[in-house]
Amino acid sequence: MSHKAGFVNIIGNPNVGKSTLMNVLVGEKLSIVTSKAQTTRHRILGIVNGDDYQIVYSDTPGILDPNYKLQKSMMQFVETAIEDADIFLMVVETGESSLNSDILKRINASGIPIVVALNKVDLHEQHAVEQHIDHWKTILENAEVIPISALHGFNVEAVVNALIENLPESPPYYPKDELTDRPMRFFVAEIIRKKALEQYKKEVPYSVEVIVDQYKEQADIIHINAYIYVARESQKIIIIGKGGRAIKQLGTDARKEIEEFVEKRVYLDLSVKVAKNWRDDENKLRRFGYDQ
Repeated sequence: MSHKAGFVNIIGNPNVGKSTLMNVLVGEKLSIVTSKAQTTRHRILGIVNGDDYQIVYSDTPGILDPNYKLQKSMMQFVETAIEDADIFLMVVETGESSLNSDILKRINASGIPIVVALNKVDLHEQHAVEQHIDHWKTILENAEVIPISALHGFNVEAVVNALIENLPESPPYYPKDELTDRPMRFFVAEIIRKKALEQYKKEVPYSVEVIVDQYKEQADIIHINAYIYVARESQKIIIIGKGGRAIKQLGTDARKEIEEFVEKRVYLDLSVKVAKNWRDDENKLRRFGYDQ
Protein backbone atom coordinates (compact mmCIF):
# COMPACT_ATOMS: atom_id res chain seq x y z
CA MET A 1 0.00 0.00 0.00
CA SER A 2 1.42 3.41 -0.99
CA HIS A 3 1.91 6.12 1.63
CA LYS A 4 1.29 9.86 1.30
CA ALA A 5 2.92 12.68 3.26
CA GLY A 6 3.39 16.41 2.87
CA PHE A 7 3.55 19.88 4.35
CA VAL A 8 0.22 21.72 4.37
CA ASN A 9 1.08 25.37 4.93
CA ILE A 10 -1.73 27.46 6.40
CA ILE A 11 -1.64 31.10 5.33
CA GLY A 12 -3.98 34.08 5.49
CA ASN A 13 -4.50 37.55 6.86
CA PRO A 14 -4.52 38.16 10.63
CA ASN A 15 -7.66 37.28 12.59
CA VAL A 16 -9.33 35.02 10.00
CA GLY A 17 -9.33 31.95 12.26
CA LYS A 18 -6.16 30.24 10.99
CA SER A 19 -5.04 29.12 14.43
CA THR A 20 -8.52 27.93 15.39
CA LEU A 21 -8.62 25.81 12.23
CA MET A 22 -5.09 24.50 12.90
CA ASN A 23 -6.12 23.34 16.38
CA VAL A 24 -9.27 21.67 15.06
CA LEU A 25 -7.32 19.88 12.32
CA VAL A 26 -4.64 18.65 14.73
CA GLY A 27 -7.01 17.96 17.62
CA GLU A 28 -4.84 19.85 20.14
CA LYS A 29 -4.44 23.50 21.21
CA LEU A 30 -1.04 24.07 19.60
CA SER A 31 -1.58 27.60 18.27
CA ILE A 32 -2.76 30.31 20.64
CA VAL A 33 -6.19 31.69 19.87
CA THR A 34 -7.47 35.06 21.12
CA SER A 35 -9.88 37.66 19.82
CA LYS A 36 -6.91 39.91 18.97
CA ALA A 37 -5.10 39.91 15.63
CA GLN A 38 -1.43 39.03 15.12
CA THR A 39 -1.25 36.54 18.00
CA THR A 40 0.82 33.95 16.09
CA ARG A 41 4.49 34.96 15.94
CA HIS A 42 6.23 31.70 15.05
CA ARG A 43 5.79 28.85 12.60
CA ILE A 44 4.19 25.95 14.47
CA LEU A 45 3.93 22.41 13.09
CA GLY A 46 1.13 20.01 13.95
CA ILE A 47 1.46 16.40 12.77
CA VAL A 48 -1.53 14.18 11.98
CA ASN A 49 -1.19 10.54 10.96
CA GLY A 50 -3.58 8.17 9.23
CA ASP A 51 -2.97 4.55 8.26
CA ASP A 52 -1.55 5.55 4.88
CA TYR A 53 -0.81 9.28 5.20
CA GLN A 54 0.89 11.95 7.29
CA ILE A 55 -0.14 15.61 7.14
CA VAL A 56 2.30 18.14 8.58
CA TYR A 57 0.25 21.28 9.19
CA SER A 58 2.22 24.52 9.41
CA ASP A 59 0.56 27.52 11.06
CA THR A 60 2.26 30.81 10.24
CA PRO A 61 1.77 34.43 11.39
CA GLY A 62 -0.95 36.37 9.61
CA ILE A 63 0.26 38.26 6.56
CA LEU A 64 0.95 41.94 7.24
CA ASP A 65 3.14 44.86 6.20
CA PRO A 66 5.88 44.86 8.87
CA ASN A 67 6.36 47.98 10.99
CA TYR A 68 9.32 46.76 13.06
CA LYS A 69 11.95 44.01 13.05
CA LEU A 70 9.85 41.49 15.01
CA GLN A 71 7.16 41.65 12.31
CA LYS A 72 9.83 41.31 9.59
CA SER A 73 10.97 38.13 11.29
CA MET A 74 7.37 36.91 11.49
CA MET A 75 7.02 37.41 7.73
CA GLN A 76 10.17 35.32 7.23
CA PHE A 77 8.24 32.39 8.69
CA VAL A 78 5.58 33.02 6.01
CA GLU A 79 8.28 33.12 3.31
CA THR A 80 9.67 29.76 4.42
CA ALA A 81 6.19 28.26 4.45
CA ILE A 82 5.59 29.42 0.87
CA GLU A 83 8.88 27.93 -0.28
CA ASP A 84 8.45 24.42 1.16
CA ALA A 85 4.70 23.82 0.79
CA ASP A 86 3.31 20.66 -0.76
CA ILE A 87 -0.21 22.09 -0.44
CA PHE A 88 -1.40 25.60 0.42
CA LEU A 89 -4.33 25.82 2.80
CA MET A 90 -5.46 29.42 2.50
CA VAL A 91 -7.86 30.57 5.20
CA VAL A 92 -10.05 33.52 4.28
CA GLU A 93 -13.03 35.00 6.04
CA THR A 94 -16.42 35.34 4.42
CA GLY A 95 -16.65 39.02 3.54
CA GLU A 96 -12.89 39.28 2.94
CA SER A 97 -11.91 39.80 -0.69
CA SER A 98 -8.16 40.36 -0.79
CA LEU A 99 -4.79 39.02 0.27
CA ASN A 100 -1.28 40.35 -0.33
CA SER A 101 -1.14 40.56 -4.15
CA ASP A 102 2.50 39.46 -4.39
CA ILE A 103 1.85 36.36 -2.31
CA LEU A 104 -1.28 35.54 -4.33
CA LYS A 105 0.71 35.77 -7.58
CA ARG A 106 3.45 33.51 -6.24
CA ILE A 107 0.96 30.92 -4.97
CA ASN A 108 -0.94 30.99 -8.26
CA ALA A 109 2.24 30.59 -10.30
CA SER A 110 3.70 27.84 -8.10
CA GLY A 111 1.61 25.01 -9.52
CA ILE A 112 1.17 23.71 -5.96
CA PRO A 113 -2.35 22.51 -5.03
CA ILE A 114 -4.45 25.12 -3.23
CA VAL A 115 -7.36 24.53 -0.88
CA VAL A 116 -9.22 27.66 0.22
CA ALA A 117 -11.09 27.37 3.52
CA LEU A 118 -13.78 30.06 3.47
CA ASN A 119 -14.21 30.52 7.22
CA LYS A 120 -16.98 31.93 9.46
CA VAL A 121 -19.75 31.05 7.00
CA ASP A 122 -22.11 30.68 9.99
CA LEU A 123 -22.07 34.49 10.33
CA HIS A 124 -23.33 35.19 6.78
CA GLU A 125 -26.33 34.54 4.52
CA GLN A 126 -26.10 31.72 1.98
CA HIS A 127 -26.06 34.05 -1.05
CA ALA A 128 -23.09 35.99 0.39
CA VAL A 129 -21.20 32.74 0.97
CA GLU A 130 -21.87 31.63 -2.62
CA GLN A 131 -20.63 35.00 -3.95
CA HIS A 132 -17.39 34.64 -2.05
CA ILE A 133 -16.88 31.06 -3.23
CA ASP A 134 -17.18 32.34 -6.82
CA HIS A 135 -14.87 35.28 -6.02
CA TRP A 136 -12.02 33.08 -4.77
CA LYS A 137 -12.47 30.58 -7.61
CA THR A 138 -11.96 33.50 -9.99
CA ILE A 139 -8.82 34.75 -8.21
CA LEU A 140 -7.33 31.26 -7.70
CA GLU A 141 -8.47 29.35 -10.76
CA ASN A 142 -7.13 25.95 -9.73
CA ALA A 143 -8.15 26.15 -6.07
CA GLU A 144 -10.80 24.07 -4.35
CA VAL A 145 -12.91 26.46 -2.24
CA ILE A 146 -14.64 24.91 0.78
CA PRO A 147 -17.03 26.85 3.07
CA ILE A 148 -16.36 26.09 6.76
CA SER A 149 -16.78 27.25 10.33
CA ALA A 150 -13.58 26.37 12.20
CA LEU A 151 -15.09 27.46 15.50
CA HIS A 152 -18.02 25.04 15.15
CA GLY A 153 -16.17 22.32 13.20
CA PHE A 154 -18.56 22.69 10.27
CA ASN A 155 -17.33 21.05 7.03
CA VAL A 156 -13.76 20.68 8.33
CA GLU A 157 -13.82 17.02 7.27
CA ALA A 158 -14.24 18.16 3.65
CA VAL A 159 -11.03 20.20 4.01
CA VAL A 160 -9.15 17.18 5.38
CA ASN A 161 -10.38 14.98 2.53
CA ALA A 162 -9.28 17.55 -0.06
CA LEU A 163 -5.84 17.76 1.54
CA ILE A 164 -5.37 13.97 1.67
CA GLU A 165 -6.38 13.72 -1.98
CA ASN A 166 -3.63 16.22 -2.94
CA LEU A 167 -0.82 14.82 -0.77
CA PRO A 168 2.20 13.53 -2.74
CA GLU A 169 3.36 9.96 -2.31
CA SER A 170 6.08 9.96 0.34
CA PRO A 171 7.18 8.15 3.50
CA PRO A 172 6.38 9.97 6.78
CA TYR A 173 8.55 12.99 7.61
CA TYR A 174 8.18 12.48 11.37
CA PRO A 175 7.76 9.46 13.69
CA LYS A 176 4.12 8.42 13.93
CA ASP A 177 3.90 9.25 17.64
CA GLU A 178 5.05 12.88 17.29
CA LEU A 179 2.46 15.66 17.50
CA THR A 180 4.65 18.71 16.88
CA ASP A 181 8.24 19.85 16.39
CA ARG A 182 8.14 22.23 19.35
CA PRO A 183 9.21 21.42 22.94
CA MET A 184 6.85 21.70 25.93
CA ARG A 185 8.59 24.91 27.11
CA PHE A 186 7.47 26.64 23.90
CA PHE A 187 3.80 25.86 24.50
CA VAL A 188 3.98 26.88 28.15
CA ALA A 189 5.43 30.24 27.08
CA GLU A 190 2.69 30.61 24.45
CA ILE A 191 -0.05 29.94 27.01
CA ILE A 192 1.36 32.64 29.32
CA ARG A 193 1.58 35.05 26.38
CA LYS A 194 -1.98 34.20 25.37
CA LYS A 195 -3.22 35.07 28.87
CA ALA A 196 -1.32 38.38 28.70
CA LEU A 197 -3.01 39.16 25.38
CA GLU A 198 -6.40 38.49 26.94
CA GLN A 199 -5.81 40.35 30.22
CA TYR A 200 -4.02 43.54 29.20
CA LYS A 201 -5.16 46.27 26.83
CA LYS A 202 -3.82 48.34 23.93
CA GLU A 203 -0.12 48.06 23.08
CA VAL A 204 1.08 46.32 26.26
CA PRO A 205 0.36 42.67 25.33
CA TYR A 206 1.97 43.11 21.90
CA SER A 207 5.18 44.14 23.66
CA VAL A 208 5.23 40.96 25.74
CA GLU A 209 7.60 38.05 25.12
CA VAL A 210 7.76 35.03 27.44
CA ILE A 211 10.78 32.83 28.09
CA VAL A 212 10.54 29.68 30.23
CA ASP A 213 13.72 29.64 32.30
CA GLN A 214 13.02 26.41 34.19
CA TYR A 215 10.75 23.45 33.47
CA LYS A 216 11.34 20.83 36.15
CA GLU A 217 9.08 17.79 36.10
CA GLN A 218 8.63 15.75 39.27
CA ALA A 219 6.40 12.78 40.03
CA ASP A 220 3.34 14.77 41.08
CA ILE A 221 4.06 18.36 39.99
CA ILE A 222 5.89 20.48 37.39
CA HIS A 223 7.85 23.51 38.62
CA ILE A 224 7.97 26.29 36.00
CA ASN A 225 9.83 29.59 36.23
CA ALA A 226 9.14 32.05 33.42
CA TYR A 227 10.22 35.58 32.59
CA ILE A 228 7.81 38.04 31.01
CA TYR A 229 9.78 40.58 28.96
CA VAL A 230 8.36 43.97 28.04
CA ALA A 231 9.81 46.85 26.01
CA ARG A 232 9.50 49.68 28.57
CA GLU A 233 9.55 50.23 32.32
CA SER A 234 6.02 51.67 32.23
CA GLN A 235 4.79 48.38 30.75
CA LYS A 236 6.43 46.42 33.56
CA ILE A 237 4.42 48.46 36.07
CA ILE A 238 1.19 47.65 34.18
CA ILE A 239 1.99 43.92 33.97
CA ILE A 240 2.65 43.72 37.73
CA GLY A 241 -0.33 45.89 38.67
CA LYS A 242 -1.16 47.58 41.95
CA GLY A 243 0.10 45.45 44.83
CA GLY A 244 1.04 42.73 42.32
CA ARG A 245 -2.61 41.90 41.69
CA ALA A 246 -2.43 41.89 37.87
CA ILE A 247 0.49 39.48 37.60
CA LYS A 248 -1.05 37.25 40.27
CA GLN A 249 -4.23 37.00 38.18
CA LEU A 250 -2.16 36.32 35.07
CA GLY A 251 -0.27 33.56 36.89
CA THR A 252 -3.48 31.94 38.14
CA ASP A 253 -5.13 31.95 34.71
CA ALA A 254 -1.98 30.70 32.95
CA ARG A 255 -1.37 27.95 35.52
CA LYS A 256 -4.89 26.55 35.07
CA GLU A 257 -4.52 26.33 31.29
CA ILE A 258 -0.99 24.90 31.52
CA GLU A 259 -2.28 22.20 33.91
CA GLU A 260 -5.00 21.34 31.39
CA PHE A 261 -2.39 21.15 28.60
CA VAL A 262 0.20 19.03 30.47
CA GLU A 263 -2.41 17.07 32.45
CA LYS A 264 -0.48 17.53 35.69
CA ARG A 265 -0.30 19.86 38.67
CA VAL A 266 1.85 22.95 38.06
CA TYR A 267 3.69 25.44 40.24
CA LEU A 268 4.21 28.59 38.17
CA ASP A 269 6.50 31.47 39.15
CA LEU A 270 6.43 34.59 36.97
CA SER A 271 8.91 37.47 36.93
CA VAL A 272 8.88 40.62 34.77
CA LYS A 273 11.95 42.09 33.09
CA VAL A 274 12.48 45.04 30.74
CA ALA A 275 14.30 44.34 27.46
CA LYS A 276 14.33 47.86 26.07
CA ASN A 277 12.72 48.13 22.61
CA TRP A 278 13.29 44.40 22.05
CA ARG A 279 10.97 44.27 19.03
CA ASP A 280 13.49 46.33 17.03
CA ASP A 281 16.69 44.86 18.49
CA GLU A 282 18.22 42.10 16.35
CA ASN A 283 20.30 40.62 19.18
CA LYS A 284 17.33 40.39 21.54
CA LEU A 285 15.11 38.96 18.79
CA ARG A 286 17.70 36.25 18.11
CA ARG A 287 17.81 35.45 21.81
CA PHE A 288 14.02 35.15 21.83
CA GLY A 289 14.09 32.67 18.94
CA TYR A 290 13.37 34.93 15.96
CA ASP A 291 15.78 34.42 13.08
CA GLN A 292 16.82 37.59 11.25
